[in-house]
Amino acid sequence: MLERLGSNQPVRVNLRVIAAAKGDMNEHVADGTFRRDLLYRLNVVTITLPPLNERREDIVPLFEHFLLDAAVRYERPAPLITDRQHAELMQRDWPGNVRDLRNAADRMVLGILDNAAAALDTSAQPLKERAEQFERAVIAETLEHCGGAVAVAADRLQVGKATLYEKIKRYGIVVKGEPSER
Repeated sequence: MLERLGSNQPVRVNLRVIAAAKGDMNEHVADGTFRRDLLYRLNVVTITLPPLNERREDIVPLFEHFLLDAAVRYERPAPLITDRQHAELMQRDWPGNVRDLRNAADRMVLGILDNAAAALDTSAQPLKERAEQFERAVIAETLEHCGGAVAVAADRLQVGKATLYEKIKRYGIVVKGEPSER
C-alpha cells in the first residue's frame, strides 16, 4: 500500500523490487552513501554472488551459452571452442565479470578481434576443427529453425535421423524439447 503525495487514500500495488549492488551494503550505509531505511526495505533476501574469477567452473559453460545466444541474435554460425580456447577462457581474469564474458562471446561470433579476443582467434585452427565448427553451427541453426524437431531438421539437412542424433551428441548440442540424456 502506498499513499499519493497530498492524499490520505491508500493505493494497493503489487510489485517486487530486485536490486543489485556492488560491495557490502552495510559499509555503504556506514559511509553515508546509502540510506539505512532503504536498505532495510530492500534487504528481504540477499544473494551473494562471487565474481566470475572466483568461480572458474562457470566460465566455459557461460561462454558457450553466450556464443549460442549471440549466434541466434546476429544470425551467424556459432563457433566451436577448442581445448586451447577453453584454457584461454579459464586463464583470463574477466574484470567485467559476466558482461565481459558475454561481450567476448559476441565479438567472437561477429569475428571482431581485439586484444581480449585475440587469444580466442579461430583462424589458426586446423581444417578438421573448422569443419566441425561449421557443421555444429549449421546443425544448431537448423534445429533452432525447426523448433527442435530432429526429424524435420534431418530432412532439411538431407541426413539420416540416426546420423543427426549422433552429431548432436558429439557436438553437445542441446535440442529444445528433447531429453538431454539422448
